[in-house]
Amino acid sequence: MMTDRKSFWAWCMESEEPTDAQRTQLAGELSEKYGTAVTAQPVPKAEDADLRAPRIKIPDLINDWCSTSTYERAAYAYGAHFTERVRAFNLDFPNPPDVVAHPRTEDEIASTLDWCDENQYVAVPYGGGSSVVWGLNPPEDRGPTVVISLDRLDQVIEVDEVSRAARIQAGVFGPHLEDQLRPHGYTLRHFPQSFRFSTLGGWIATRSGGHYATNHTHIDEFVESTRMITPAGWWESRRLPGSGAGPSPDRMVIGSEGILGIITEAWMRIQKRPSFRATAGILFPSWEAGYEAVRNIVQAKLWPANLRILDPEEAQRAAGLDGKSSLVIVAFESAELSQRHNITQAVEIARDAGGLIAEDEIQIDDGTGNPTGRAGAVGAWRDAFIGVGNGVETSLGVVADTFETAITWDRWPEFDHVVRTAVGQALQATFGEHHSLSCRFTHVYPDGPAPYYSWSGMGSQGSEVEQWQTIKDAANEALVAAGGTSTHHHAVGRMHRPNAYDIQRPELFAQSLRAVKKHLDPNGILNPGVLIDP
Repeated sequence: MMTDRKSFWAWCMESEEPTDAQRTQLAGELSEKYGTAVTAQPVPKAEDADLRAPRIKIPDLINDWCSTSTYERAAYAYGAHFTERVRAFNLDFPNPPDVVAHPRTEDEIASTLDWCDENQYVAVPYGGGSSVVWGLNPPEDRGPTVVISLDRLDQVIEVDEVSRAARIQAGVFGPHLEDQLRPHGYTLRHFPQSFRFSTLGGWIATRSGGHYATNHTHIDEFVESTRMITPAGWWESRRLPGSGAGPSPDRMVIGSEGILGIITEAWMRIQKRPSFRATAGILFPSWEAGYEAVRNIVQAKLWPANLRILDPEEAQRAAGLDGKSSLVIVAFESAELSQRHNITQAVEIARDAGGLIAEDEIQIDDGTGNPTGRAGAVGAWRDAFIGVGNGVETSLGVVADTFETAITWDRWPEFDHVVRTAVGQALQATFGEHHSLSCRFTHVYPDGPAPYYSWSGMGSQGSEVEQWQTIKDAANEALVAAGGTSTHHHAVGRMHRPNAYDIQRPELFAQSLRAVKKHLDPNGILNPGVLIDP
């Protein structure tokens, strides 16, 4: 029986790809809605890609775990961003990897990396391929490229129940990680939207942010120690709950995006699986009233697991509301204690800010196993959030993306105005009236929110990438000019380098990072062009 493979162009498995009939139906609906002719091209097969011949001969020493098949090279050529999915669907592969390696042990990783370094082949560490910032496609002018996938290093090696930590291999995908912790009664409790198609090593390398909105949000909070192979040797930090001994070595690894080494495993802080939960969906007459309630809740330091606000447009699209009301979702969970008191306090704060919710709409589970957050507007939002889609709209003229940032509360209202104005004008100029722009908070901190903007437009078939770039440029310029970060949890990659990350960071820091890279990777083979100049 053939094992299902990941799609080389869609964010799903091959068995989950849209059918030609589904795409034809959607094309007809788009044509009717927008008054333009939309044609659905057949769903492509990876084997139909006309790829450049491999420029590398694989030596016998590493041949057992390396591949030059058309499928492998196509499937590992791109990440998961909108533009990459469009290019892959259209079989546009100007710079496919020459070799895809699947080492099974640390020794095999070291052998593969040594081979790349000796020959100055580009080496791209690869987790699940869920990057949405062009983090996996090196410049064409750097010569032969080897993708080093960690997917065969996917085990929870050890569970320390006394310290509540686990030693975990970097190539494990989110679901398989949780499946291995579940029999012990534990969870990592890190659930990015890419959870199904991303790995622990990828989370660490990109400073991933999970679903949880307060307290422990970024992967940083979960890392106890890391182990990484570099061209200069092994990098391993000591297991400690905390340390004041100089700058943290783990902080150098977290967010390094594959430019310093290949993360092979990490000790991660784990916790008991929650059994006490409480959830509420609170309506607000305006966007402004809603985010003031969110600020008041987070600054009360109740630390809800989920604390989000959806603006009226987002609440209408994702939760089925009337297009006038904002929706605040607040949820608590614990393995040890009832969350009845916490949800009561949060609802009281929200009501004081103008929020509306009936008592019987507050869902509480005191350890019985009854689900919360599955009904009403909250449940509708949850289903929309989890259902990422299978790419049925790809290459049909629909242009859509998101961008996320963070800003302090004192600057937030003006920041939101500046961003919406700039991006709204770009959308209008590009798509006319056929566009949308909405916002929600994905994470909130006592000193500021992490706004997450979603936009879409009906563009022109064949011009989707160029039209996307126009909106992205406007968004990046507005974010940086208004004082926000170029990215809150989607990493930098090659997408956020120009006119964004390069401006945000201090130049002296950039020089220091280049010096570290030069020492660990003297030949500059590891993922060139990410974070710093190749």
